[in-house]
Amino acid sequence: MPGTNLTREEAQQRAKLLTVDSYEIELDLSGAQEGDTFPSVTTVRFDVAEEGAETFIDLVAPAVREVTLNGDPLDPAEVFRDSRIALPGLLQGRNVLRVAADCAYTNTGEGLHKFVDPVDDQAYLYTQFEVPDARRVFASFEQPDLKATFRFTVRAPEGWTVISNSPTPEPRDNVWSFAPTPRISTYITALIVGPYHSVHSVYEKDGRTVPLGIYCRPSLAEHLDSDAIFEVTRQGFDWFQEKFDYAYPFEKYDQLFVPEFNAGAMENAGAVTIRDQYVFRSKVTDAAYEVRAETILHELAHMWFGDLVTMEWWNDLWLNESFATYTSIACQAAAPGSRWPHSWTTFANSMKTWAYRQDQLPSTHPIMADIRDLDDVLVNFDGITYAKGASVLKQLVAYVGEDEFFRGVQAYFKRHAFGNTRLSDLLGALEETSGRDLKTWSKAWLETAGINILRPEIETDGEDGTGTITSFAIRQEAPALPAGAKGEPTLRPHRIAVGFYDLDGEGRLVRVERTELDVDGELTAVPQLVGKRRPAVVLLNDDDLSYAKVRLDERSLAQVTEHLGDFAESLPRALCWASAWDMTRDGELATRDYLSLVLSGIGKESDIGVVQSLHRQVKLAVDLYADPAARETLLARWTEAALTHLRTAEPGGDHQLAWARAFAATARTPEQLDLLEGLLDGSRSVEGLAVDTELRWAFVQRLAAVGRFGEEEIAAEYARDKTAAGERHAATARAARPTPEAKAEAWASVVESDKLPNAVQEAVISGFVQTDQRELLAPYTERYFEVLKGVWESRSHEIAQQIAVGLYPSVQVTQDTLDRTDAWLASAEPNAALRRLVSESRAGVERALRAQAADAAAASA
Repeated sequence: MPGTNLTREEAQQRAKLLTVDSYEIELDLSGAQEGDTFPSVTTVRFDVAEEGAETFIDLVAPAVREVTLNGDPLDPAEVFRDSRIALPGLLQGRNVLRVAADCAYTNTGEGLHKFVDPVDDQAYLYTQFEVPDARRVFASFEQPDLKATFRFTVRAPEGWTVISNSPTPEPRDNVWSFAPTPRISTYITALIVGPYHSVHSVYEKDGRTVPLGIYCRPSLAEHLDSDAIFEVTRQGFDWFQEKFDYAYPFEKYDQLFVPEFNAGAMENAGAVTIRDQYVFRSKVTDAAYEVRAETILHELAHMWFGDLVTMEWWNDLWLNESFATYTSIACQAAAPGSRWPHSWTTFANSMKTWAYRQDQLPSTHPIMADIRDLDDVLVNFDGITYAKGASVLKQLVAYVGEDEFFRGVQAYFKRHAFGNTRLSDLLGALEETSGRDLKTWSKAWLETAGINILRPEIETDGEDGTGTITSFAIRQEAPALPAGAKGEPTLRPHRIAVGFYDLDGEGRLVRVERTELDVDGELTAVPQLVGKRRPAVVLLNDDDLSYAKVRLDERSLAQVTEHLGDFAESLPRALCWASAWDMTRDGELATRDYLSLVLSGIGKESDIGVVQSLHRQVKLAVDLYADPAARETLLARWTEAALTHLRTAEPGGDHQLAWARAFAATARTPEQLDLLEGLLDGSRSVEGLAVDTELRWAFVQRLAAVGRFGEEEIAAEYARDKTAAGERHAATARAARPTPEAKAEAWASVVESDKLPNAVQEAVISGFVQTDQRELLAPYTERYFEVLKGVWESRSHEIAQQIAVGLYPSVQVTQDTLDRTDAWLASAEPNAALRRLVSESRAGVERALRAQAADAAAASA
């Protein structure tokens, strides 16, 4: 929406002027089932530093009915404009403001989202306020450093439940009056309202009992595995309270699985909302349970880091998210009884891959980003904020020592409880406990952009590279930043381990030597390795302590190419897989050679999360990075391999399910498509493979995309699964059909109408873009650039971002796509946020062109 921005300078000025004491918020949601708006009344008490000053309070609402400041009415028509209510003539000291407005329900996942479940035709509501959307529900000073207490009073329909940050009271005449919260920021307040199903338990420790709740829609209740969720939650409570030496800071802890959620989850204080796709309706692999557990632990960590102690401004968003990510993975790896002690393998294979990709885009930025306004932060929930930041925190822990790190964190929580901080507050606490000067470290790691490359330089006394090591050094490179990125290449201090691996008597690659050291500058000698026998594989950044792209020397690369699947441990395998993928993206390894590498080693890969990452990466590489002349041959090779693995995998196991999905994603020959149809109608089977609801949809969507299935078959499948998830899957299948009519219908529903809810729009876009429908999609390149700016200026941020990123012509890997993008960027004058998203998409096409050229060159070499 236009006119909804807030600058850092405005926030700083307002913070100097105001101290906010309390909010009393009355909402009447009794008409939620049918209505589009709801009455909202806010009374806020705040102190002002100077007599006669003026400021503003934030509100996004269709109508403001009343504004009363210190007992005096103000004319809403005069003081309310865009997203602000002007507050003139303030008193020094205490002021009282009352705002009565009609606020709007949304279907975009922002503000107060309303969803009607097709199973029971009941409405389900929840709030999502990060970054600036509390103002869609009540008038608020919408910035993280103006903390206050919040007292919610909510009228709801008969039989509904209302959950908020404070413990749930007994309703009187369908009115729920909550006790005030502790002092928290606006963006972590929450309301979840509707006829939700719930399961309750407690966490007990040291004589204290914390009530625990899990909520979901009744239509998902049969799938809710609450015992497993409670188990992970209790492990997190135990581990975090011990490591942080600070008791859980709120009165209860509810986790609410809500529909059509844009993110994975949100850390509302004591009332965490989580996307309800994490209530698994069908069989999923253990990797899905691991990701869900990490999400649960991530949000629980935020109760301390983010909610108890909150960033002053969004510059430090990275610290919130990085800390929660790092500690959630550390908890999974170390908590007694955890199912996922290998979680650092998952981190190396997925989170860091995301970070490396993000850090090589023209929008790369320092971890501590320069957030000038809300537009900046809204597009900054990225791989640097989460994954690179967590990688650097992991290195910081190695640098200062784990015990010293957590002692510093403990001091930080005690010193700043229920307050706001800057990065310097945390680093100061860590300097006190570790004795390390972190200012230089911080400047190199947090205030610069880009990624380093580490390469081993090894000399031996054997002519073929074997024998005894006579010289060992590590060369650090700082490649030029991508065109358009701000900053200069930087060499950084790294704390890394060097691992030596040899084949044992059983043909497994096992670690025979580990050396940990500091790497700094362009060349770091490692004299302690001189005189040792050269191993089969030398692996830099073993144990994944630092954040850097790692290259293998020629002899190690040859060994890894032959034996990648033979590493005895999952983490060094994951590091080598990640290095190979990075080389493919950089055009240093041809796509056809990457495919060969994966096919030679994936059968020995035991980690299901790594296997599924490889599936996604191979599909992307062959679709976008392969020489177009070879693409169909490589796709055929991959699909045949997927089918072979499907048939030979352990019946009923995770690998079988993963291969079934990989096969369905690329099935192409008449015989392969016949098999999908046969698995759907029951005439064919694969031993142990349960073709359940979600897998059925994967098959239906592929059959629709190749033209085998049309509206009749899609409608029949939806009749079998008349749920919200079924509606989304059907929308994807319809948009995937390879006809001009299907594409025009999908495009119109997303671009020419604004009626689709966020989750359904996302599903339509997913079906619309099919990599093997390039010619059919070609006319939409020009249409995309014609409509983009208008869409951006007329839709909410979440909806507009889905369209800007999802409909960009990424599958049209041509110079013409780059030229059209450049012409649009030059003429359309988009704001910084939209320019960033389009530039990132453009960079993907540019990278794909380079990789295609490298693959073509390999064919003729």
